Amino acid sequence: MADKKLTRKELKAPDAFQRAGNEARDWVQTRQRNVALLVVALVILGAGVGFASYLANRSEERAEQELSTALKPVERPVGSQPAEAAGSDTDTDTAPFKTQMEKDQAVAAGLAQFESAHPNTRAAATAELPLAQASLRLAKYDEALKSFDGYLKASGQPDAMRALALEGRGYAYEGKGELDRALAAFDELTQKNKSDFLIGMGPYHRARILAQQKKLADAAVSFQDVQTRFPSSAAARLAGERLTLLAAQGVKPPAVVPALAATGKDAG
Repeated sequence: MADKKLTRKELKAPDAFQRAGNEARDWVQTRQRNVALLVVALVILGAGVGFASYLANRSEERAEQELSTALKPVERPVGSQPAEAAGSDTDTDTAPFKTQMEKDQAVAAGLAQFESAHPNTRAAATAELPLAQASLRLAKYDEALKSFDGYLKASGQPDAMRALALEGRGYAYEGKGELDRALAAFDELTQKNKSDFLIGMGPYHRARILAQQKKLADAAVSFQDVQTRFPSSAAARLAGERLTLLAAQGVKPPAVVPALAATGKDAG
């Protein structure tokens, strides 16, 4: 996510924090292609040990083959066709989408059709994650939640992909304005994500939600805690940006007082 320099006037504006909250949507957008590549890799490789027992079933095998095709729109870029690649023979199946919304609509429609054609298959469960993310970006929050929950219920995938689904649930509740449920969802991410992927993001999102709930002092303490516990992480960098916004509004976390050395003497 590109950094944006804010003027002193912008930092002090009452809605500065709300505008900064748009980074949540940008964060989801930057991950979409990575999720697609992970899903495609799992399909091509037989989707790991968890898929082995399903490959003996012909319907499962056929569904997994078709999932690779259904996921192709996820990999297509958004923007103008490069001049050197343009031409009368351009493949419409690989040409860039004009807008992100057009892409998300195509992804959601294609994967929904795939799930309808292959219900109750492992491949359909795998498709839930990219479908959920497309629905989230289209602000179809209830549909996104249904797909995220479906993926988490059926998935035996690595922690990285489950972490994305847990984070996505928090974003969906946030989009609906159900901040208490968003807070609980992000806390679940903190509790269940045991990998280094998305490290610190659960506590960071908790602090974001506290700020949206106007609990600015608590949010400042939480952002500072993210910096302390997860230094050099993306979460720490984002927390630092939020602390700058809060400081411009006159909200700062308590100063950290170094512990006195255990010398056995009173400080003079």
